[in-house]
Amino acid sequence: MTPVTRSAALLSALGAGWIAASQLGLSDVDQSPAYGFFITALLGFGLYASTSGIVIAEFRRQLRTVVIAVTLGVLAKVALIFGVMFFVFRDPQHLVLAVAVAQIDPLSVAAMRVKSKMSDSAKALLSAWASFDDPITVLLTVYITAYALRGGGAVGGVGSFAVNLVLNLALAGVAFMLWTLVRGRVRRAEESGRRVRYAVRAVMVVAVLALGFVAVQYSLLLALALLGLFFRPNLGRWVDGLAEAGMFLAIAAVGLVLAAEFSWTSALVGVVLGVAAFAAQSVVAFALTAPRQWRGDRVRLALGQQNGLTAIILALLLEPTFPGAIAVVAPAVVAVNLLNAVTNGAYDRLRPPRPALGNPSGAALERTPRPNHAPAQHRPRPTPAATPRPAFPRTNPTP
Repeated sequence: MTPVTRSAALLSALGAGWIAASQLGLSDVDQSPAYGFFITALLGFGLYASTSGIVIAEFRRQLRTVVIAVTLGVLAKVALIFGVMFFVFRDPQHLVLAVAVAQIDPLSVAAMRVKSKMSDSAKALLSAWASFDDPITVLLTVYITAYALRGGGAVGGVGSFAVNLVLNLALAGVAFMLWTLVRGRVRRAEESGRRVRYAVRAVMVVAVLALGFVAVQYSLLLALALLGLFFRPNLGRWVDGLAEAGMFLAIAAVGLVLAAEFSWTSALVGVVLGVAAFAAQSVVAFALTAPRQWRGDRVRLALGQQNGLTAIILALLLEPTFPGAIAVVAPAVVAVNLLNAVTNGAYDRLRPPRPALGNPSGAALERTPRPNHAPAQHRPRPTPAATPRPAFPRTNPTP
């Protein structure tokens, strides 16, 4: 899918959600329990799909960079986004909006992973960054909202976040124990016949769906991100295809909310917020990828900011205490995704080809035979052609 086609598809999905909400009169769709479960399920699937595609060896190798990205990197992005928003609008409450868009959407990253030209190390870094910066973002939202409202409001307190974190780790621990018990049998089944192999994969998919339902029902999404690191049914390209379809469903879900909350003033603020988030990712990614090993992936990681369901969920949580949060965050999500599609497509098209080793210009050198300038006495003498010997009839020697 070309960048122009991708941008058109994103806008079409947004318009489809907008038209559906207008025609059906869905004015309070964001307050519906079904809508909340739907977007939470999409977010959970995005977390699982993103981590299930990580190359574990690369993840272990880049663990230090991942930890820095999801901690100091998120804080730096929030500071940069808020700095731009405060410089333009002089509103201190925009700090909460900066937190809402500071993370990278895992569903979008999972959808673009197959077609990306990044190395395995860069894909592992971006996937882990997108999967594990959500808890840090939620924690920042809790603290900042608590300080802004002097009590936490609808988002909840720090204690509830700690309990939620423990439950996430408990669910992931149960899943890991289950995987440890069946891991050997699964490996033997993969070497068996087709029917046994498909049956085992079907059972694993059912187990993942059951764990996913519990995680979505009780908002234990971090457990799904951890689950994708070890509980991986071999489904080929199905996960990536479903992730791409889920991304367009997520954009349509944004259109359902934006139809009732849209205003040109909020849209302008949202566009500035989206541009600031995209620029902040570029600055932080360039700082994190200063080592030489990232030289070939720095630009792609800098252009890797994408927003989606996490930002929408945080905006829905903030809406009761910060009215208008959805009307600002939704246009920001659209702006970030369009910037991602256009800039990555332009970089793929304009990036010069890598030069061959020993040839900085990148042009193919035509091999021509070199003249022999060796002295005459050192030149090899031509060997005369072998002349055939005359054939004589064999006769028995006389005694």
